[in-house]
Amino acid sequence: MGVSGRPRRRQRGPWWSALSQDELLDVRIQDLDLRVEGTAVGRRVERLYADLERAGLRFRPHVWLSTDWFTPDGVLGFAMPFYLAHPRLARLEHAQMLEVEGGGHVDCLKLLRHETGHAIDNAYRLRRRRSFRETFGSPGSPYRDWYAPRPASREHVQHLDQWYAQSHPLEDFAETFAVWLTPRSQWRQAYRDWPALRKLDYIDRVMTALRDRAPLVRSRARPDSLQTVRITLREYYETKKAQYSRDAATAYDRLLLRVFATRHRRSARRADVFLRANRQRLRSRIAELSGQHRYVVDQMLKALTLRCRELGLYLHEREADARTDVAVLVTALTMRFLRSGGRTEYMR
Repeated sequence: MGVSGRPRRRQRGPWWSALSQDELLDVRIQDLDLRVEGTAVGRRVERLYADLERAGLRFRPHVWLSTDWFTPDGVLGFAMPFYLAHPRLARLEHAQMLEVEGGGHVDCLKLLRHETGHAIDNAYRLRRRRSFRETFGSPGSPYRDWYAPRPASREHVQHLDQWYAQSHPLEDFAETFAVWLTPRSQWRQAYRDWPALRKLDYIDRVMTALRDRAPLVRSRARPDSLQTVRITLREYYETKKAQYSRDAATAYDRLLLRVFATRHRRSARRADVFLRANRQRLRSRIAELSGQHRYVVDQMLKALTLRCRELGLYLHEREADARTDVAVLVTALTMRFLRSGGRTEYMR
């Protein structure tokens, strides 16, 4: 009971959930004390396990929270970003990065199935097989900072955005596995006339043979788990935004300053707010002008929006004129991206 005789209210949620955004950014990540169990993302992991059971597989990857999605080599599980474990942190991620990777139910399941593909490759050492190399290519190929996506290609499945299966043989395997695992994907029909169908058939044969086999690898390590991350949320986002915008800065800034201004009238609209509000209209218009896939255009718009916010830019002309200028700018940058060989820093 309180001093007044009234019962004290129970605090709902973790101690940090009621903090202001500025206060929350000063909390160390390891002090968030997050769990997967009992959360929305935990229920999606259970859905993943149900998919594996439905496919007849004994394999169940263990999952843990860290700062990003990743599957370490030689481990039977994978990490997920911490912000998926609480809606307050998901809102912070969106406020800082303008999107929440894996925040939606469907998108999260896609990523879970993709990472499971990497984990099952680890579990049974599939990449060591000659048939793996013959089907997907050499797993020892170096990962590159960029790759040139071919939107019209039918050699690879389409699962995650950005034609991710084309980035590396190991990603090709994980993406193909994810399509195979997805319930009601009807992959035989969907990829009937695609060369990628032979990869799906290969996955089907291999997974059928693995149904009753225990994994060859047993490690349930959890590298870089949340309890080891001592930086604050503020430091985390400063680093993350720097990585996303390092290359974009030199590529975009001079061009952005032709469209937007650093000084503004009191009533001027912020450039990032303007771009978010007009994103759908601009995406359609620019895709039509450039003849490029809407996803490529959308990634360019996201990168520009983030950079405009970092630079503190504002509109200095009528919105209709700004839409025209942005359409011309993004069309030019999209064509530059394609001519550069598809450098992914232009896609952030």
